[in-house]
Amino acid sequence: MPTDHTPRFARQITLPQIGANGQQRLFDSHALIIGLGGLGSAASLYIANAGIGRLTINDFDRVDITNLPRQILFDEQDVDELKTTATARHLHQFNPATRIDELSQRLSAAELLEAVTNSDVVLDCTDNFVTRGVINRTCKLSGTPLITGAAIRFEGQLALFRHDQADGPCYNCLYTEADENLESCAGQGILAPVVGTIGCMMATESIKILLDLDSQLAGKLWVYDALAGTTKILGIKQRADCPVCGADK
Repeated sequence: MPTDHTPRFARQITLPQIGANGQQRLFDSHALIIGLGGLGSAASLYIANAGIGRLTINDFDRVDITNLPRQILFDEQDVDELKTTATARHLHQFNPATRIDELSQRLSAAELLEAVTNSDVVLDCTDNFVTRGVINRTCKLSGTPLITGAAIRFEGQLALFRHDQADGPCYNCLYTEADENLESCAGQGILAPVVGTIGCMMATESIKILLDLDSQLAGKLWVYDALAGTTKILGIKQRADCPVCGADK
């Protein structure tokens, strides 16, 4: 970490769970964010501002005017620009010390495996079950921790899978590709702050993983109901017949 950046992170360094060594550890870490919509926008902003040293961002989409209410990194001048390009530019303005690597294409299986393997943690901010399933399989194969989030209407959820550890459930134990026809934000709508809440939680959990701090969410599903103002944590049972992580695979 550049020595002149120490004052910048003074409030984090004051935390006994982080300290100067933890801040340096963040600077030495590498996170991969796949999907730069509402989740990825909030998560990338807070991870970069927390002082991570390297961040790889992947999205092949361009900024649309309908994105602006919930994708907080973008403004009207970014419309029609690649999300990766706009995200990298804005994040550099917030924290020039963070290296931003842009992947602006739809990744092949080999490209995804390389990106995941080179990362210390993966944040799945995509919006469809097929893609999430592929990312989950790849993280399991490479032994890379995975945080996945979703939001629709007034509801959001987050799940954390420690694929770097020997045992535990995976995303496929929770949802399968057969669920791909479930509701989407485009059809059902979304309250913008709900997406930001989940994105911030994803950033927090990724930082905890990078700092080797305990999390009560490993192998569990955190559910947020903004309309009711409630949260709950549900256990995820590892399926013996899961084709990704089950004993019968």
